[in-house]
Amino acid sequence: MKNTALTDVHTALGAKIVPFAGYNMPVQYEGVNAEHETVRNAVGVFDVSHMGEFIISGDKALDLIQKISSNDAARLTIGKAQYSCMPNDKGGIVDDLIIYRLGETEYLLVVNAANIEKDWKWIESHNTFGADMKDVSDHYSLLAIQGPKAVEAMQSITPVDLASIPFYHFETGEFAGVQDIIISATGYTGSGGFEIYCKNEDAKQVWDKVFEAGADFGIKPIGLAARDTLRLEMGYCLYGNDIDDTTSPIEAKLGWITKFTKDFVNAEALKKQKEDGPERKLVAFELTEKGIPRQGYDIVDGEGSKIGNVTSGTMSPSLGKGIGMGYVPAEVAKPGNTVHIQIRKKAVPATLVKLPFYKN
Repeated sequence: MKNTALTDVHTALGAKIVPFAGYNMPVQYEGVNAEHETVRNAVGVFDVSHMGEFIISGDKALDLIQKISSNDAARLTIGKAQYSCMPNDKGGIVDDLIIYRLGETEYLLVVNAANIEKDWKWIESHNTFGADMKDVSDHYSLLAIQGPKAVEAMQSITPVDLASIPFYHFETGEFAGVQDIIISATGYTGSGGFEIYCKNEDAKQVWDKVFEAGADFGIKPIGLAARDTLRLEMGYCLYGNDIDDTTSPIEAKLGWITKFTKDFVNAEALKKQKEDGPERKLVAFELTEKGIPRQGYDIVDGEGSKIGNVTSGTMSPSLGKGIGMGYVPAEVAKPGNTVHIQIRKKAVPATLVKLPFYKN
C-alpha cells in the first residue's frame, strides 16, 4: 500500500486507516454522520491525494482528449474544468474524469485512483497524434476543502478572490504561502468549496495553514466514508459502483456529458443507443420503510422477481432514510414508480425519485 504525503498526519489525528485503491486512506475520524454534517453545515477537509493526474500537452493534445473523452473539450477555455468520461469500445466506461485546460496546448486530466494504470494505458493506446503525456500522480497532493463556509474560511490564506471563481473554473495562484497552486471550484459533495492541487512537499504546510485559517469556522478533517454519503445524496456516480466497464454513459444518465458533435471512441454505437433508448437505466430510490440498502442487493418487483441491482446505497444522514441507486429496465425507470429492495428476507418498498436526494 502507498501512503499519501499526509498519512502520518491522519494517523496522529486518530483516523481509522484502511486500504483503498492501493493507498492507506483515512476512512473516518469522529464518525461518518458527524463528519457528513460538518461538510453540509460548515467546512471539512478531505485528503484525496490518491487520485491520478495526467498532463497532456502539445499541438495535438486536444485531438487526443477529444478522441478518448465523451464531452466536448473544445469548449474549454483556459481556467475552466469539465466533467467527462472515457467510453471503451464495448459500450462501457473506462473511467470518469475531470479535464482542466491549463494553457493553450496543456491539459490536466484527473482520474480515479484505482484506474490510474488502466487509464494511462488506454489513453496511450489512442495517442496516434503524438501528444506529450506525463503521469504526475505520484508527485501531487489533492485536498478537497468542502462546505458552505469554505470560501469565508480560506480567504485569509490566499490573495485569490475565492468567491469570484465560478463553479467548474479554477485559478492558479498563491495559497497557504505556496505559489502556483491550482484552486479549483469543483467538488464531490454538493456543498460548495474547492479542490487544492499542490506538490507533495508542500502538502503538510498547506494542510496546517488550512486548519489554522478554518479554526473559527468549525473546520474538521473528513474521511472517505462521509465522502461517499455526501456524493450519494447528490446522486453523483462512483466508478466501480454506478458506472464501470459494462455500463454505458447513456444507461447511467450521463448523456449530458456525451456530445455527438465530434468523433470519439465508440461514438456511433452510443449514438444509436441514445436514439433507440437503452434497455436499462440508472435510477434513484428512497425507501418508504425502515432499512438500509447496500451495493449488490437485488431490486425486485411486486411479485418478488429480480429486475435489477443496487449499485450504491446508504442511510442518508441528511434525510434520515435509506437511499440508493441502481439499474432497472427502462420501462420501470420513471420517478414515482415503486420497486422493492431485497434486504435479507424482506422486500422493502422504495419510490423512484429525481436527483439529487439532498436539496440545500
